[in-house]
Amino acid sequence: MSTYRWQMDLQLFSQEKTEPATPKKKREARQKGQVAKSMELPGALVLFFTFVAFLLFGGFLKERFFELFTLTLNDYMLMSVTIPNTTALFNTLMIDGLIMLSPILLFAVVMAVIGNYVQVGVLFTGEPLKMKLNKLNPVEGAKKMFGLRSLVQFLKTVFKLIVIGTIVFVTLWGKKRELMGLAHLPLESILSFVAKVMVELGVKIGLVLIVLAIFDYMYQKYEHEKGLRMSKQDIKDEYKKTEGDPLIKSKIKERQRRMAMQRMMQEVPKADVIITNPTHYAVALKYESGKMEAPTVIAKGADYVALKIREIGKANGIVIMENKPLARALYDRVELNESIPGDLFQAVAEVLAYVFKLKGKVN
Repeated sequence: MSTYRWQMDLQLFSQEKTEPATPKKKREARQKGQVAKSMELPGALVLFFTFVAFLLFGGFLKERFFELFTLTLNDYMLMSVTIPNTTALFNTLMIDGLIMLSPILLFAVVMAVIGNYVQVGVLFTGEPLKMKLNKLNPVEGAKKMFGLRSLVQFLKTVFKLIVIGTIVFVTLWGKKRELMGLAHLPLESILSFVAKVMVELGVKIGLVLIVLAIFDYMYQKYEHEKGLRMSKQDIKDEYKKTEGDPLIKSKIKERQRRMAMQRMMQEVPKADVIITNPTHYAVALKYESGKMEAPTVIAKGADYVALKIREIGKANGIVIMENKPLARALYDRVELNESIPGDLFQAVAEVLAYVFKLKGKVN
């Protein structure tokens, strides 16, 4: 039986966009106006609350309408047709019409703002308004027109029409007796019935459209996050741009540590004493009376670094003293170029006194 080996390029898998977008990419997309948003939700809210406003302010609108209708028949229709009279009539009708519709318009505007705010929050960007040549590309336009997104949009529209048609049919079918008897009712009753049915239909349709818009928003959010997905290579490239190449950063840090170590070793010959563990720790101390408030650690290290400090100390004739507890305490508690703490003054002072006395004898 023959065995075949199939060679696979693992680099191909790193190009698959399977990873969720990073916060940086989400911020950049938001700055460009690319956010998850359903165009259906604001319209559904406006429709629903507009008819709710009709329901709340129906009495006010009815009274204002009949007042305006009566005033038009009794006064305006008897006026002579002149330019001043026509202008005055037009202005009066416009003002009265705005007063009548102001609650409805206010509801519509507020709901439109809320419908957008709950989805994207506060966002001001002119990026979507910029002219882009790829928008004029007929090939890209054809892809959008016949793509999956267009098909989904078409199916949503058909489904909404079916739902709206069903609501209208069921509502009117339930009122078939009232509809059959409209011919025997006065005009005011007919108008009242028609208004009630329209408001009822508007509220029902608006409520159903809000529910559908919520599902549409969830779908748009899924599509938006799917479109922002990144490959593992994209994430690595972004990290390199923002944080720098990890390999280069590690080399820079290593170089900085090496330079800091060289500077520290250059200070060892200036020490007055080196206190050791004796093999694991070494701490170089310096004290200049009148210039320093307390002895200062100018070099310290463990293991190999401690060995180098001792070697440099010996080469430069620095006194090396073994004091295990003091060496460990200085190494753990005092940072480089810092003064020793107060509770170590006595122990360090005894060491320095001995060293200065020894130097005096030597000198």
